[in-house]
Amino acid sequence: MDRNQIGKDAEQRAELWLLKQGLQAIERNAHCRLGEIDLIMQDGEQLVFVEVRTRSHRDHGGAAESVDWRKQQKLIRAARYLLSRNPHWSLSPCRFDVIAYEGDSESTPPIWYKDAFRP
Repeated sequence: MDRNQIGKDAEQRAELWLLKQGLQAIERNAHCRLGEIDLIMQDGEQLVFVEVRTRSHRDHGGAAESVDWRKQQKLIRAARYLLSRNPHWSLSPCRFDVIAYEGDSESTPPIWYKDAFRP
């Protein structure tokens, strides 16, 4: 299986898992000129921008560690742009979560980093 398909599968699993946790799906793979947000979800009053990461090995760090400062800045810029294009979202408090999958097994539950970083 290629890397793109692995990523898409992880995003689908993450979305289903978050739905079971009580979040509501708003948008998947939200593209804009500044980047992409894997999932946009609603958690009560909060708008949640979710980055999904998967790593089969920890050789170069784990899945969550791959969301470094540069990636965080890119996600923040993309989220701000999307908020400016969707004014009805801008009234909601926002947070950034990371869903991390470690290892090869598709049955492994994700690690959920709620409010993983702040702009």
